[in-house]
Order: sequence, then structure tokens, then C-alpha cells
Amino acid sequence: MSIVTFGNELNSVFLMSLMAFLLAMLLTPVYTYFAYKYKFWKTQRTAAVTGEKLKIFNLLHKKKIERHIPTMAGIIAVVAIVAVTLVFNLDRAQTWLPLAALVGGAVIGLIDDILNVFGSNRKDAGLRSWVKFAMIIGVGLVLGWFFFCKLGYSSVHIPYVGDWQMGAWIVGLFVFAVVATGNAVNISDGLDGLAGGLLVMSFSAFGVIALLQGHLKLAAFCFTVVGALLSYLWFNIFPARFFMGDVGSFAFGTSLGVVAMMTNTLFLLPIIGILFVVEAGSSLLQMTSKKLFHRKIFLSAPIHHHLEASGWPEAKVTMRFWVIAGVAAFVGMAMAMTGGHIAP
Repeated sequence: MSIVTFGNELNSVFLMSLMAFLLAMLLTPVYTYFAYKYKFWKTQRTAAVTGEKLKIFNLLHKKKIERHIPTMAGIIAVVAIVAVTLVFNLDRAQTWLPLAALVGGAVIGLIDDILNVFGSNRKDAGLRSWVKFAMIIGVGLVLGWFFFCKLGYSSVHIPYVGDWQMGAWIVGLFVFAVVATGNAVNISDGLDGLAGGLLVMSFSAFGVIALLQGHLKLAAFCFTVVGALLSYLWFNIFPARFFMGDVGSFAFGTSLGVVAMMTNTLFLLPIIGILFVVEAGSSLLQMTSKKLFHRKIFLSAPIHHHLEASGWPEAKVTMRFWVIAGVAAFVGMAMAMTGGHIAP
């Protein structure tokens, strides 16, 4: 590919990102009208998974509960990404899977959000955890089958080591990536601007990696997501006008896991998305400690709530997490360039 041709392709990549941003900005007033008219207020949790009341959490977020901030705003970005990809960037080898993951995760999250907002059983709002878990596994299995049987992927690259041939077992690894990332992003969506900013860093890093690999359509998909997320962040930074909801967090999380698999950089995902790992890990440690030892490790979990409870202002937690995510993204890209993920 000549430099001129690559330059034209690069322009189209960032043009799609701009289109997604502008489309999402245009759709936002439509969502806002219906969100406030039909009161898309999220039912706040009153108890943890282990059963005890969330006293610290509810105290920290008392003002947000009183403000009635709408949820399900992630649907704006999802619609924008789907529209831009279907019209300008649909490709069987590079964009079918991440787009299908985005839509599949969005559908699961939307069902959960609708039950949360409009369901008759307000005490246990939304889908039960095991139901969401099973549904995401189902999406992962279908997409993993396509990944292995139709696209022919059968190995995973280990940085600085080489390729590990897995055969059909790669479907199981694919499902794990989708489920783990989807849930980690969902757990991280707890402060104004937090999950959105972390996702922008992660998708940008994978977009650059895809570009360097020559996967221009996959790179364009990543930057389309970035463009739509930047529109969401415009309204979600502190103090948030609305929240992405499960429709956004599951959509972006499952899609991010698929992008990591398609760029063969799964082992870099915990580095690029290190804060997703920390957030999910802190919740797991808290639940395990309470069940086994009947004591807390953190004042509140995940860790962003612990930092809030320790006295950090919400905006400081978010901005410092963004800084860490930016550094982690650069480290991950450097490892991709030196660890054999990108052909010389």
C-alpha cells in the first residue's frame, strides 16, 4: 500500500470518528426529551450482593439520587456507532464481530435498564445477575463460534513469546474475554465520566494497534466508538447530565473484549484496561472477604467508591483514573510494537 493510499484510508478512519461524534451530538436532544418526559430514573441499589445495606454508597450519592439523573444514555452512542458502521464500514472479516458484540451487549443491557426503570418489582430492579451472566455467555459463544469457524482464528499471541495454538479451545478464551470485559466495564461505571473516559483511552489504544497491523476497518470501528463516546463524555463529565446505563457499559465492554481478540492482543488487554481489572478485582475481593471472613477490605467497593469514602472528591478520582488509563494505554501500545503483535 502506497503512502498516499494509506493517507486516504487514515483520513476515512478519522472521518468516521467525527461522523459518529456529530451524529451522537444530534441524537442527544432527542434522547434527553424522552428521558425527562418518561422519567428514565435508575432505581438505586439499597443492598449489596451479599445482602447488607449500602450505607456508605447511598450517603456518597445522596445528591445524585435526589437529582433524578436519567440512565440508558449509552443507547445514543450505540445507535451512532451502528449507523456509521453499517453505512460506511461494514466488513465481514473486521467489523462484523465487534459490531455484533456491541449490539448484543446493548440488547442485554437495555433489557436490564428497562426493567430497572419501568419494572413493577422495584425492590430487585433489573435482571438477576445470573441471568445477565448467562445471556452474555450466550452472546460470547455465538460470536466465538464465528471467530473460530468462519474467520479461522485458532491461536493467541503471548507478548515476547509467540503464538499459542489453541484450536477450538480458543472459543472458550473468546467467551471469557467477552464476559470478563463486559462485566468489568459495567462495574467501573459508577462515577461521572469515569467509564466513558477509560473506554476512550482503551479503544484509542486498540485503534492505533489495529492501524499499525494494517486492519484499517477495525481501526475505523475503534475510532468510531471513540467519537461516539466523546459526545457522551461531553454531557457525562461532572456533574453528569445523564448516565450510560447497562445498555452502554455492556455494549462497550463486550465489544472491547472482541477487539482485543481480533487484534490478537488479549494479553495486553489487562494492561491497556488495567483500571477495569482493578475495579472488577476490588469488587471480587470485597465480596470474597465478606463471605469468607465476614469483614470488609474496602470502605466501599469497587475501589472508586472506597476512594470517595476516604475523602477524595469525585472529580479527582475520575481525573486521576483517566491519567492512569492514558499511561497504561501508551504502555500497552509500546508492548504491542515490541512484543511481536505488529509485523515489521
